[in-house]
Amino acid sequence: MAPSLSRSSTSMLIGAAATAWMTGFAFTAPGQVRTSPSGGLRQGNVRGARASDVRGATLGGASALGGLCVTVALVRGGKSMRKALSQDELKKMVGYKAVDDYVQSGTVIGLGTGSTAAFAVERVGEKLKSGELKDIIAIPTSIRTQEQAESLNIPLATLDTHSDLDVAIDGADEVDPALNLVKGGGGALFREKIVEMCAKKFIVIVDESKLCDGLGPGFPVPVEIVPFCHEHTMRKIASLPALKGCDPVLRLGNVANNQPDGDEPAVTDNGNYIVDLKFTSPIKDPVAAGEQLKATVGVVDHGLFTGMTTACIVAGKEGIIVKD
Repeated sequence: MAPSLSRSSTSMLIGAAATAWMTGFAFTAPGQVRTSPSGGLRQGNVRGARASDVRGATLGGASALGGLCVTVALVRGGKSMRKALSQDELKKMVGYKAVDDYVQSGTVIGLGTGSTAAFAVERVGEKLKSGELKDIIAIPTSIRTQEQAESLNIPLATLDTHSDLDVAIDGADEVDPALNLVKGGGGALFREKIVEMCAKKFIVIVDESKLCDGLGPGFPVPVEIVPFCHEHTMRKIASLPALKGCDPVLRLGNVANNQPDGDEPAVTDNGNYIVDLKFTSPIKDPVAAGEQLKATVGVVDHGLFTGMTTACIVAGKEGIIVKD
């Protein structure tokens, strides 16, 4: 029979949970673990009460998971008042966790682009300012990321001087079960890929809405092409065997938005155009699709990132899991 918590420990847990609920932040006890799809246990963030206070304990019918995790649900009028986290809060959770778990002092890191990656950049800046991190050199993957990093006084370089990266952290638009990705919704796919290919570890950070059974239908695959004869290049792309059935759409307006919001072609940081490939069914062979795209004259690069992911940190309603 699991031991009960002491009155002081119970008060501490409820107080921490109440604070978390009112502020909108998740509450987890130290040593929190989550299960991966393979059934293994993964270490989580350390927050809340001491591990000795929660090991094997029960509180209000919520029991410790594997003797290490306690979940506290607030109840008002007999109804659960657990507050659901917003998508931005989920993005912040994975962005911060990636930096906390994978970035060490004295390393060279790749900084991704997009709304999720921005939280990782923010965390690097915070830890440099506090002194928790020192001697970091970062390689940004876009002008937007460069500007954010500069505002946080993060030391920057390029691949010309630092082409051996310890880790790169970035978001994704889709993640399949094999951890293949669609990236480039923010228009920075070429710079993201060239930087992330140079990293010993590539850590992907997403919320659970980005998980899919197959790449393609859930998010158009971006392809960066040269402006010269771009309509010809689009027709060539549509005729590729591995991309059969795709509908190539030229991105218009803001390059960071794959929804039309202007009349002129969107232009990347490299001066190129973006074509978004829309699919009604999953791409059968993402590797072959990527190879055929790369071999097409006029294509600079594409948003299929296959065989690159070291680990994927996913935030969802049940907490954080790590897929690798």
